[in-house]
Amino acid sequence: MTEKILILDFGSQYTQLIARAVREANVYCEIVPYHKTIEYSADLKGVILSGSPFSVNDEKAPEVNLKEIAAQRNVLGICYGAQLTSKQFGGRVERSEKREYGRAQLKIASTNNLLDGVPATSQVWMSHGDSILELPQHAKVTAVTDSIPVAAFELNEAGCNNIHGLQFHPEVYHSSYGKQIIQNFLYKICGCKGDWTPAHFISDTVAALKEQIGDKKVVMALSGGVDSTVAATLIHKAIGKNLFGIFVDNGVLRKDEFESVLKTYDQLALNVKGVDAKKRFYDALHGLTNPEEKRKAIGKTFIDVFDHEAHQLKDISFLGQGTIYPDVIESVSVHGPSVTIKSHHNVGGLPETMKLSLVEPLRFLFKDEVRKVGLELGIPHELLFRHPFPGPGLAIRILGEITAEKVRLLQEADKIYIDGLKEHQLYDEVWQAGAILLPVKSVGVMGDERTYEFTVALRAVTSVDGMTADWAHLPYDFLGKISNEIINRVRGINRVVYDISSKPPATIEWE
Repeated sequence: MTEKILILDFGSQYTQLIARAVREANVYCEIVPYHKTIEYSADLKGVILSGSPFSVNDEKAPEVNLKEIAAQRNVLGICYGAQLTSKQFGGRVERSEKREYGRAQLKIASTNNLLDGVPATSQVWMSHGDSILELPQHAKVTAVTDSIPVAAFELNEAGCNNIHGLQFHPEVYHSSYGKQIIQNFLYKICGCKGDWTPAHFISDTVAALKEQIGDKKVVMALSGGVDSTVAATLIHKAIGKNLFGIFVDNGVLRKDEFESVLKTYDQLALNVKGVDAKKRFYDALHGLTNPEEKRKAIGKTFIDVFDHEAHQLKDISFLGQGTIYPDVIESVSVHGPSVTIKSHHNVGGLPETMKLSLVEPLRFLFKDEVRKVGLELGIPHELLFRHPFPGPGLAIRILGEITAEKVRLLQEADKIYIDGLKEHQLYDEVWQAGAILLPVKSVGVMGDERTYEFTVALRAVTSVDGMTADWAHLPYDFLGKISNEIINRVRGINRVVYDISSKPPATIEWE
């Protein structure tokens, strides 16, 4: 039985960070909308209440019955969760005269298990417009800041378990001892063992897959990426050769990627068929210059190719996918209790005629957890920690119409760039890098000849999750060296530029 923490989501932008902090402490947790009915199974050790864009005094502010929850399990309220706790138990929460956003200095007023190991003063991250002005009768202040009288509190209510509230966000990086506080809640208050590890996940998941699939067969589209590879390896551990993988060369992969990925799959003993469909994709892309039209053409062609290959197999019952947790979390709408469920399919929406049941072994993992599981499974480090690569591949890094010759030019330039980053130990310092072929030709001089050839833009960004990104400040001498190598070695390119745009306002990809 895997112990579990439940996180009730009230719509905070930081909810997933809470989950990641809990998972990093080797405790399994799930995020659910606040209005979902809680099942108090024996494995549920505690409940965390997230922040929210609402004020607890709003007419349509989201609420739960906290007395009922606290009677069953230990509770930690964060920001809105703390304010809601205080209000429901008889405290007073009002709009602050001075809103508090950003860094603040936390001062411990009374030590307890939650704040054990936290210094007398430490930095925390605030993000709230309301403040708790009066605590409930049986509550006491455990921490303050210069701006607010209640930054943390504990509540000892008859008939309830441990209840703690934090006005700040311990889950964000800027709260210096935030992870310590969350671990204190998990270990000291909820009594968690912290045994949810990659090895534990693998053994549990393989056992569950064996039970789910039995002796039936699974077909799966593989991309050479982290998620699909780890998912396929887990399924393979459960059912062996009854997993049938299909890896399609869409003509816009990186240079030699088709062959190298198939070689890796062979080393992992995966049963994968490589399908060379380059011509079919180039025909579908012929004449298209609009980025969205190119994406749709690639998606439709992929589905057609995969569907055709899958129908060559007999007695397939399941479709394997590398769906991960951020793709399936139910997100609370900030406009009310309506729920938006993210829809996601690694293969872009397969035909309903396939009539296959889904197998998604990674649907409860975050990306960093997928990599840890991959390492435990023995998947090569280079594959697990490769930069993100867009589904439409180089098609959205070639501005304008796609041709086989343009793909060849970009593959050559991109390989020189990526190999250079690795050689100079810069690859792991950037979140994503790639070359872009521009629909621009310019005059150049090589020897005694004038040239009129294409321009390539190099792009490298630093980021945590891709939502925002800054351009990577790569050394000038490195950029100069790569520029010379591309121009000298790739006939058809005579100019290299470097993109110094951040996201926002720009995007990481050009199309």
